[in-house]
Amino acid sequence: MISQMNVAVHSHYRDQFARLEPQLAGANLPWLRNARREAFDRFAELGFPTTRHEDWKYTNVASIEKRAFMSPAASNGVDAAQVNALALAGAHRLVFVNSRYDAALSRVRLLPAGVTLRNLAKALVNDADRLEPLLAEDIGALATGFDALNAAFWGDGAYIDVATGTAIDEPIHLLFISTQADAAIHVRTMIRCGAGSRVTVVEHYVGLGDIVALTNASTRIEVEQGAQIEHCKLQQESRRAFHVGVIHAQQGQGSRFTSCSFALGAALSRNDITTRFDAEGCDATLNGLYMADGRQHVDHHTCIDHAKPRGVSRELYKGVLDGAARAVFNGKVIVRPDAQQTDAHQSNRNLLLSEGAEVDTKPQLEIFADD
Repeated sequence: MISQMNVAVHSHYRDQFARLEPQLAGANLPWLRNARREAFDRFAELGFPTTRHEDWKYTNVASIEKRAFMSPAASNGVDAAQVNALALAGAHRLVFVNSRYDAALSRVRLLPAGVTLRNLAKALVNDADRLEPLLAEDIGALATGFDALNAAFWGDGAYIDVATGTAIDEPIHLLFISTQADAAIHVRTMIRCGAGSRVTVVEHYVGLGDIVALTNASTRIEVEQGAQIEHCKLQQESRRAFHVGVIHAQQGQGSRFTSCSFALGAALSRNDITTRFDAEGCDATLNGLYMADGRQHVDHHTCIDHAKPRGVSRELYKGVLDGAARAVFNGKVIVRPDAQQTDAHQSNRNLLLSEGAEVDTKPQLEIFADD
């Protein structure tokens, strides 16, 4: 069904999918092949979001829909000096250039026992059974056409698994570099933090050159009982690029999830960050900083779902805008009927340096608990 997307756009992505499907990671796995096909059907059903959708009311992605983005070529043109200039000192590093893993530019030191760190395509070879329940997700739950496109087209990404009781002191730096104009870069990151584990992960998106490209990124994080993860996302892509990213976290009892989002690049960026408290005593901190000028557009949608009792959440997003830049912040906190003794706080602060700058901010609080 092509209900919200014109025929030409659908045909463009349909033809690409037919051409690329045999080359995508895990093409030999029937369950993943079926999941990708179902995801593409979901994309055909949903189309790209429009300003008629409440969650996209202030962010118009027609410029993405109209552009015929293509799968990137194999060559990268990135050298070690460029990567070293972006490197995080002392960190384990996986490098992806135009969505493809580059082993020569990556650097993984000796990891503690119980830590798995590899690119997702390789992980499918070694850990397909473990990844199946994570990647063969509920296709009907994919909320937007971007989600569905990622599930259909993702080429590679990172897989991190930290075993029960394991702590990794050095941060993990996931460096995603885009170099090719008109490329559609679909990447996926899967992180599992076993009970009582601890890890810091930095997702870093960079564009080399003044190029127009689309990054469509999806991150899934599972934080088990008593685990702690600090997850930072730094977006520094070309000022002509487009970036759409989603981060979904699920938290177990007594776990702690800290998210830091920095949106500094792209002509248009959209970041959705959600976490759900699936057990008692969860703790989440969501912090963000965005800086924009010219005609940049930056949109953050967050959701903290207090589904169980005694959860604590803190959220602070700050923005600095100049020129004719526009920002959107929509922060939702849900307190479910069972989520007694919830402690939640949210704040969005903005500094406008020009008369042409604009911010649309919408805090939302949905309380169903009766305490």
